[in-house]
Amino acid sequence: MIIEFRVQNFRSFRDEQVLNFVASNYDKSLPENVISPNLPGLPELRLVKAIALYGPNAGGKSNLLAALNFLRRLVVESAADFKPDQPIPAEPFLLDPDFAKKPTIVDLTFVAENTRYEFAVAATSERVLHERLIAYPTGRSEIWYDRLWDDDAKRYDWSSAQTSSFECDPGIVARTRDNALFLSTAAQWNDLKITPLFRWFNRGLMGLGPNPDWRASPAFTAFMMEFFPSARAAIPRLLKSADFGLAEVEIKNEYRDEAEVGFGELGSGVMRDRNDYSFAQLRNLTFQHEGKDGKRFPMKWGDQSSGTRRYFGLLGIWLSAMAGGEVLCVDELDASLHPLLTTELLRYFLRATGATGERAAAQLLFTTHSPVLLDTTLLRRDQIWFADKNREGASFIYPLTEYKPRVDESLARGYLSGRYGAVPFIPRGLVEGDAQGSDVNPPSEAPAHAG
Repeated sequence: MIIEFRVQNFRSFRDEQVLNFVASNYDKSLPENVISPNLPGLPELRLVKAIALYGPNAGGKSNLLAALNFLRRLVVESAADFKPDQPIPAEPFLLDPDFAKKPTIVDLTFVAENTRYEFAVAATSERVLHERLIAYPTGRSEIWYDRLWDDDAKRYDWSSAQTSSFECDPGIVARTRDNALFLSTAAQWNDLKITPLFRWFNRGLMGLGPNPDWRASPAFTAFMMEFFPSARAAIPRLLKSADFGLAEVEIKNEYRDEAEVGFGELGSGVMRDRNDYSFAQLRNLTFQHEGKDGKRFPMKWGDQSSGTRRYFGLLGIWLSAMAGGEVLCVDELDASLHPLLTTELLRYFLRATGATGERAAAQLLFTTHSPVLLDTTLLRRDQIWFADKNREGASFIYPLTEYKPRVDESLARGYLSGRYGAVPFIPRGLVEGDAQGSDVNPPSEAPAHAG
C-alpha cells in the first residue's frame, strides 16, 4: 500500500509535489473505498483504495506515474541490470537552468508485509547522491541506513540509528556501485530483511502506460486464464458484461520453431515461454462470438475491436492486483473504453476488495479525462486529484478537497466549467476561427496552486 509519494525535479515537476493516499477524517461516505491497515503506531490510519488524477494534456499526469516507475526501476534493475558506467535515468526539469544539474528526488512511504517504510532517493544521471530507508516495525522510526555522497571526499558516508534492528553488511556496502541503490544490491545478495521490500517494488507495484509492465498485456491475461481458476471464471464473465457479443474465450497452445515466430506476432495477443531453445510455446486467443440463431463464430485476436483488446489486456493485471493486494498504476484508464464500462470496472475494483486483510492492500492510481467518473456514488472527494502547470511550465498537483465542494455539488459540471482548474485553456480566437490578437495568451492570473 502507498501512504504518500513525493517527487521533485523530475520531468515537468520542478518543485516538490506530494500525493497523499490518507483518507479524510471528515468524509464518511463510501466506507468500502477505504482501507484500514491497522499498522503498529498508526491504528487509526485509513487509506483510500484509488486516486483519480485529472488534468489537461501535458499537465503532468503521466509524469507522476513515470516518477513512481523511475523509483521502481532503480530498486528492481539498478544492481542487476545497470552496467557500471550506465547513466541513471534521472530526468531533471529542463525549463529552468538552475535545476538542470540538481538531483531528481523521490520519497515513498509505503506498507509491505504490515510494516511501514519510508524510502528516499536523490540521484543525478551520474550517481546516487542520497539513499535512506526508515522502518517502523513497532511504530517507532528506525533508520536502517542513510547513504550520503560526500563530494569533497569523493566517497559515501553511511550511518544508521544505534537502536536499528537492521545492520548493513559491509560486503554488500562495498559492492554497491555509484549508479545502483543499496536496496537493490542487498536484494541481489539475498539480504533477508531487504528482500520483502524488493519483492514489494518488483511484484507489488505494477504499471500500465506508455512503458507498461510486462503483465499489462493480453498475453498475461491469457496466462491468468490458463493457470488461475478464479480468473478463468471471472474474465469471460466481465467480457460478457461489457456487451462485446462474446460468448467465450479459448486459449490454444502450440509449439513452433522460434525462427518461424515473427516479432509482430508476439505483440498480437500471443505469449511464448522460453523453456526450450529451439521451440516457442504460443498461446493463441480465439474469441467465440454469438451470431444468428445463437450460433458461435470464432474470431481471431486481430479481428477484435480496439476496445475489446484494450479491455481484455487490462483484465489480467487488474485481477492480479486485486487478488495479490498490489498497487496498480494506469495511465489513461478510459482509453478506448466506454465511460460506463470504465465506471463499472472501477466499481468492481473498489467493491470486490476488502477493508482489512491482504486483499485490502490493493490500490489503484490512474489518470483520466472522463467527467463521468466524477460521481460521488463512485469516488469520494478525497480520491480526486488534479495536475496542472504554472506559467513557468512546472507541474503541480492538488486534491479536490482544497476547494471544499458542497455535498450536493455536481463535480463533473464544476470541473468542466473550470471551477477546480486543471482544464485546457482554449483561446477564444481559435474557437471563433480567428487566431489573431492577444486572445491566444494564457489567463492573466496564474492558478493559486502554482506556487
